[in-house]
Amino acid sequence: MNDIVLPSVRERLKPLRQEKKVTQKQMAELLGCTEQHYQRMEYGKVNLPASTVIFLADYFGVSADYLLGREKDPAEER
Repeated sequence: MNDIVLPSVRERLKPLRQEKKVTQKQMAELLGCTEQHYQRMEYGKVNLPASTVIFLADYFGVSADYLLGREKDPAEER
């Protein structure tokens, strides 16, 4: 379980951050972690706690299920 990669987080977190025009450093500060740790989150190499998933989903205005790849982008369904 140490090398679990979360492909949906990897595919969705970076574009959401870029859309909001926020740097990785700013996200790390917001989350109270190092920039390197945030980068690992964005690469899908960190098993995110539920509280972090919820925070990120709320921050980006998406559902936790979307962030985790359990739901499609609502814009794709139109």
